[in-house]
Amino acid sequence: MASVTPIASGASQTGKAYTYVDHSYDVIVVGAGGAGLRATLGMAEQGFKTACITKVFPTRSHT
Repeated sequence: MASVTPIASGASQTGKAYTYVDHSYDVIVVGAGGAGLRATLGMAEQGFKTACITKVFPTRSHT
């Protein structure tokens, strides 16, 4: 029977806990309430590469 060494959840074959991925954005909006989503949409419509970061699921904002 073959021996299998378990890898911790999220760990890669290199032994690192995370695989880092570089991202490049023109605009980063923090907060996905009404104003944050509108700002994100407006910047994206103007052609900016845009990211919107929130602490909650997007449809669960307080707005």
